[in-house]
Amino acid sequence: MQGSAPKVRSLAHCRVSVVMGGTSGEREVSLLSGRSIVQALERCVQTQRLKSVQAIEIDAAGRWLVGGVARDALGALGQSADVDVFFLALHGGAGEDGTVQGLMLSGNRRHTGSSVGASALCMDKAATRALAQSAGLRVAPGRLIGPQAFAADAQGELKRALALAAGQDGWVVKPRRGGSSVNTHMLLDGGALEAAVLSVLKTGDDALVEARIRGVEVSCGVLDAFAGSDRAIEQPRALPPIEIQPAEDRFFDYEQKYADGGAREVCPPPSLSAEQRSRVEAAAVRLHGLCGCSGYSRSDFIVPPSGEPVLLEINTLPGMTPRSLLPQEAAAIGIGYDDLCLLLIESALGSTGP
Repeated sequence: MQGSAPKVRSLAHCRVSVVMGGTSGEREVSLLSGRSIVQALERCVQTQRLKSVQAIEIDAAGRWLVGGVARDALGALGQSADVDVFFLALHGGAGEDGTVQGLMLSGNRRHTGSSVGASALCMDKAATRALAQSAGLRVAPGRLIGPQAFAADAQGELKRALALAAGQDGWVVKPRRGGSSVNTHMLLDGGALEAAVLSVLKTGDDALVEARIRGVEVSCGVLDAFAGSDRAIEQPRALPPIEIQPAEDRFFDYEQKYADGGAREVCPPPSLSAEQRSRVEAAAVRLHGLCGCSGYSRSDFIVPPSGEPVLLEINTLPGMTPRSLLPQEAAAIGIGYDDLCLLLIESALGSTGP
């Protein structure tokens, strides 16, 4: 929950704007999330569980389209003075790294998801790794390679990165601040490492190289504290983890996430024991708190045979497409898509009492 604008009396009096699109590489996914949320909230308006909903699209040039009229961000907020909650369906870039959250804070506007600091921290995989490791959570052996270091000593940086997975199962190269597996490389051949690192550096981001960990890939959402619901939560609570089963010889890349015929996603995870599942849930809740997340988050892990989850990343604005993981996890405990959207709005409001 953000801002201190006057509280609305109930969800039935709440006016919501769904913000989608943006300028990041995850723009198309954001549009899918945003349109799904708008459709759900329109159904809630029809059943009088919400007062109104409108869509705001940030176009590829960064203009905010409100009612079909292009404005700058401040103009769009001014045009939306009567909006009680901005439902952020943005993914990646300025939509998830704290920039839009800072804009909302400066305008004293409520929005779904985490605050400026938590958003910036969780977008930075290197910073998240360091925090998790300092708290005793497991991360893969990794090394951050920046453009200046690579330009000064490319062969030395590659040699040190290759050593991360010596005698193991390969390497993963990914952008420090990217999402949706965009420009992520899974490598079994060390000879391909230089090209993968260069591919990331050319985007202007740092390259995070990690040793590949074999195991079961799972994701675990967390819902934050909120009140006024028959499913009231008194403290952050993990949703059931979901197991990700990509096609043979593939990893959970962009295509496997979103294309028809992509990865299978099974909740609860059939390949984990009850104890392993409990460890994943505990790690997700702990990360949520460590990072200062609010509203909701989703943490991704690899669970190796040892059973101790290895952190991949934490997301402060998880996908909300029909195929997205968080809605599937919520559905597994009886929270339908429309209700999930309302619960996230409740959390942003901070109170749903009459």
